[in-house]
Amino acid sequence: MRIARVEPLTRTRAIRGPFDYLLGDGQAAVEVGSLLRVPFGRSRTVGVVVELAGDSQVKPEQLVEAEAVLPDAVPADLVKLARWMAAEYCSTPARALRLVLAPGAQGRVRPRKVTSRRSISPVTRPVPPELTPGQEAALEQVLAVLGQPNGDKRLLLHGITGSGKTEVYLRAVEAALAAGRGAIVLVPEIALTPQTVERFAGRFGDTVAVLHSGQRPARRHDEWTRLRTADARVCVGPRSAVFAPLPDIGLIVVDEEHEGSFKHEGDPGYDARVVAEHRARAHGAVLLLGSATPRPETVRRMPRLRLGERIDSRPLPPVTLLDMRGTDRPLHPQTRAALAELRRAREKGIVLLNRRGWSNFLSCRSCGHVWMCPQCEVALVLHRSGNVSCHHCGHRESAPSRCPRCASTTVARHGAGTERLEHDLRDALGDDGFEVVRLDADAVGPADRERALDSFRAARSGLLVGTQMVAKGHDFPEVTLGVVLDADQTLRFPDFRAEERTFALITQLAGRAGRGERGGRVLVQTLAPAARSIRYAAHHDSEGFLADELQRREALHYPPFASLIRIVCAAGEAAAAQAAAAWLAARIAPPQTMVLGPAPLFAVRGRARRQLLLKAHDRSAAIAAVGEAVDALARERALVRGVSVSVDVDPV
Repeated sequence: MRIARVEPLTRTRAIRGPFDYLLGDGQAAVEVGSLLRVPFGRSRTVGVVVELAGDSQVKPEQLVEAEAVLPDAVPADLVKLARWMAAEYCSTPARALRLVLAPGAQGRVRPRKVTSRRSISPVTRPVPPELTPGQEAALEQVLAVLGQPNGDKRLLLHGITGSGKTEVYLRAVEAALAAGRGAIVLVPEIALTPQTVERFAGRFGDTVAVLHSGQRPARRHDEWTRLRTADARVCVGPRSAVFAPLPDIGLIVVDEEHEGSFKHEGDPGYDARVVAEHRARAHGAVLLLGSATPRPETVRRMPRLRLGERIDSRPLPPVTLLDMRGTDRPLHPQTRAALAELRRAREKGIVLLNRRGWSNFLSCRSCGHVWMCPQCEVALVLHRSGNVSCHHCGHRESAPSRCPRCASTTVARHGAGTERLEHDLRDALGDDGFEVVRLDADAVGPADRERALDSFRAARSGLLVGTQMVAKGHDFPEVTLGVVLDADQTLRFPDFRAEERTFALITQLAGRAGRGERGGRVLVQTLAPAARSIRYAAHHDSEGFLADELQRREALHYPPFASLIRIVCAAGEAAAAQAAAAWLAARIAPPQTMVLGPAPLFAVRGRARRQLLLKAHDRSAAIAAVGEAVDALARERALVRGVSVSVDVDPV
């Protein structure tokens, strides 16, 4: 008798496997990772084999046989990874296993026969550039770790913007391939994937595969299969590419490791950087994280390699802080003069305003009424289309002409977003030879972002205007001016990472300027010119900022000196959310852990929310305690009726 232990791919937390199924005579090829169609209750479902056994605790006559074996088995190492993720992020095995399945594995994509895409006439490869002394030194240390049979193989490449981190990645991947092993290269955004793919495919050809959610299902399935069969040995992509089914990984690169987009917002709320570390350890691979503004957590935990100079020894651009106190104008006189000079000289610039839309919110001048989302406790944002919309739930309605409370027609618009900024700059500066291109979540979808970047890249002169997207890893040698508007906006967020994000945003935007022979400069408009993160960024002083930030976090018991876990209970009624959160708070008491809350959290999509926050010095004990409490709550049917519970380990 051969038994398959199967995790059904259900979404409910209350049902937990694995469940035992008999394997028939024609199912001898079933192994860990195989997908089976199995009877489950009164229906049928797809499940993943997580173990094989010769007997069962259930009587043989009570077992049912698996009905069919489906294609696209999951590699055994990814099954093991998913089970670890389920425990690490207080989720369920089924939810974690869904993340590692082949695209369309449950029947949404018809499998196609994939043939090798390797070229038959050799492809001409570009001659790699000569390395700087700093790159040589960093690469030597990476290769030394790559050749070690065991030990700590984690490295942080801390290089200023324009210092050539990507060339170090390319040489490291080349070494991994030469050793007969594969590599994964993670980037923070889909918009950066084409740029990175171009660099890696130019060096390694068709052995490079791409995985990201913006691909058509059939294409994504083909790329997954090429990686599974080792026809492709390098995978490039954003967060989900960490699950690439490479059989033997020698190197995992995480570029721009400071970016919050590596954190998954669904369940399980995994962090691709943490998953990459776990997967690299399992494969005996090198984990190479790179950034010009690395996270304090990474700096404290990992050996650091430094690249302190730009290619060709070009200097970092000077940064000028412009004090906006006492003025309500959107642009400082020096900013207006710099933009006019940019247009006159027919050069390129980037303007960052980390706020979408036309106006932040609307209010009635007569009675003070503010237009709010009917589903969420947030103000509606005005867009140029004539609609006001919610950036949380997507609710949209026509812009009002009069107040519903007092019938006044004095509707005031407050603040400005990238949409308004684009319009004003185009009116003031735009002409046939000077383009203004906007890049934000409203202007383009994932498929259009590269088109917008290509348009700016091809323009002889112009401005790229947008949210933080414009500061993420783009390489435009022609950019001579960078401008940050409302630079202290992120400092006003109730988040212990507010200083870190402000420093990174200014530093990263500054890094887009002055990469070419013309040099460049950066203007930073702020209401808080004395803020430490802004001062450190203006002086390009990452060492000073990191030392200061680590000291502050140690005093306040924030990461990396403690781990944070957030639990959110949501329900249609506030009392139900409060009751569930209070029930959990009373039952979670791991050692060396502070439990804060329940505390109100603004409603989203018509659901009231309450949250708990744990500060834990014993991470494993806290995760285990939260997982047990949430599973116990799921069995309290009267208490959880209509209540959803989400757990976020290491919230971002």
